[in-house]
Amino acid sequence: MLKPKVLLAEDDFTMVSLLKTLLKMEGYDVTALDADDDVVAAIRKVKPDVLLMDVHLFSQSGLDILDKVRSSEDISKVRVLMSSGSNVKEECLSRGANGFLMKPYMPDDLFTQLKQVLSV
Repeated sequence: MLKPKVLLAEDDFTMVSLLKTLLKMEGYDVTALDADDDVVAAIRKVKPDVLLMDVHLFSQSGLDILDKVRSSEDISKVRVLMSSGSNVKEECLSRGANGFLMKPYMPDDLFTQLKQVLSV
């Protein structure tokens, strides 16, 4: 069975390191972006099963990126799991996210959400 591909867009370096380790231990194939990378271009290149993206990146808005993804015909179907320390779940979901995680979250919550998002 192929490992599900996760594209990680997060600006906290410690969080990136932790998430990469946890996700790989759970059998995911993980590609982490630098916080200012072009996320849309990365989706086209990596073709992830799910994009795990922070709402607030250094110089980018995860919500603006989500809007671009949903309006781009070739990548509009990619599953997106958003995360934030602010409770913006409703806004994320209304703009097209498949799921939302409130930070800080436990690894079990991440894996549960990933499984739900990937089963849609």
